[in-house]
Amino acid sequence: MSGERRVGVAVDFSACSKKALKWAVDNVVRKGDHLILVAIRPEGHYEQGEMQLWETTGAPLIPLVEFSDLKKYGVTPDPETLDIVSTAAAQKETSVLMKIYWGDARDKICEAVDKIPLDCLIVGNRGLGKIKRAILGSVSNYVVNNASCPVTVVKNAEHE
Repeated sequence: MSGERRVGVAVDFSACSKKALKWAVDNVVRKGDHLILVAIRPEGHYEQGEMQLWETTGAPLIPLVEFSDLKKYGVTPDPETLDIVSTAAAQKETSVLMKIYWGDARDKICEAVDKIPLDCLIVGNRGLGKIKRAILGSVSNYVVNNASCPVTVVKNAEHE
């Protein structure tokens, strides 16, 4: 992976993460880059041997051609996300990979930045109000303040 940029996008397949992914493809990703989707699953006690092995280090990097078999990781990407990344791979000659972690999204996204490593990261913003953000915490705010690479937050505008 030397020479090309590793552009990360945090995805949970929600509307705001799809918007961040689309924005990244339209504005950041260029020919030859590696587009790496970072998905975080909740912590849990998994019975399947493979997932027990990967709980600490995260799953191996999964290429786009294997995205149809993500159920074994507990991830089900929606057709719109698959369309966005397939189009990016074809039109921008970009390799698309996914890395799945298990645990707290804030910590695991920052861990992904260092371990993959990522040159930049794009995250969505759920648009929580001040009270909800204070109670629930903001993943994007935490990542902006703690990640070791540049982070872009794509706001989820309500007026679209």
